[in-house]
Formats: sequence, C-alpha cells, structure tokens
Amino acid sequence: MVADSDSNIAWHRVQLKKNRAELKALETARFTMGEIASSERNGRTQKAVAELKRKIAQSERAIADHDKRTRRPLATDMQSLSNGSWSHWDAYTQQQRKTGPRSPGRG
Repeated sequence: MVADSDSNIAWHRVQLKKNRAELKALETARFTMGEIASSERNGRTQKAVAELKRKIAQSERAIADHDKRTRRPLATDMQSLSNGSWSHWDAYTQQQRKTGPRSPGRG
C-alpha cells in the first residue's frame, strides 16, 4: 500500500479496509447462519450493512478525489498524457528555479 503524506487520506484507507472486512464478515454470517425474515435482529443487520456501505462509499470518494488530484496518469498514450496536469511534476522545484540553473554533472 502507498504511504500517504495526508493523514486524512491515510485514515480513510484504514477505515476502508476495516469496513470492507466487517461488511464481508456480516454478510458471510448472514448467509451462513440464515436469518428469519421478521426478526428484530434482521433489521439491525440490514441497518449495519447499509451504514457500512455508506462509510465505504464515503471513504472511496475521498480517496478517489485525492488520487485524481495528486497521481500521475498511468497510461502512456498521447491522449492520456495530454489530458493530465503536469505543472507540479516538473523536474525542478520552485527553489531551484529561483537559484538558477543546475550544477554541472559528470561528463
């Protein structure tokens, strides 16, 4: 997994993993043990499943928004490369631009 400098995104990634595991356990238990249609427990289980799905969707949206803003395009076709914003993927930092050209390298 990728290390995140944004603690909010890191938290969402952890919550996403935890909520998916909890949802899987709930649904597995629900289908393994079966359930009675009119039971009060069934209503609580359905509410818990709905809440977990809501939390999962919220975390997925937050992560997707972050990735859309910060990640480089993975495709190398001309269409994908021309649609991306490359302004912050420059070889030089702002500080290097202010100080002048690079120091001469070997050769």
